[in-house]
Amino acid sequence: MNDILPSAFGPAGQTPTNPQAPAGHLPYTSFSRGELNALFSLYGAKVAEGEWRDYSIDFLKDRAIFSVFRRSSERALYRIEKDPKLTKRQGAYSIVAATGLILKRGHDLGKVLRVLDRKLRVVR
Repeated sequence: MNDILPSAFGPAGQTPTNPQAPAGHLPYTSFSRGELNALFSLYGAKVAEGEWRDYSIDFLKDRAIFSVFRRSSERALYRIEKDPKLTKRQGAYSIVAATGLILKRGHDLGKVLRVLDRKLRVVR
């Protein structure tokens, strides 16, 4: 390998096109450990009930997406999105159904996730 040419691999945030970028700066949005704990706790409960079977996590530049599937060959049942640009407006968290309908939006992930964790009850 030539010492003059920049490497494609290096510390997070540093790229060959921008080697001066700070090492701690991440070029994408991600979920924190607490957010992932809340997401996986709901996911585990739904897997135990037999409703969900697979998930995927996407870290994009402008948002992070946690998608859940009934079967991995189908479209996502729900997308739980974190969009930091909306933090001061409607809230950073939203749940989007497979049809594109936004079920809930808010500032607190726990309150937003309650939409998916509702228990059915008998109405007389």
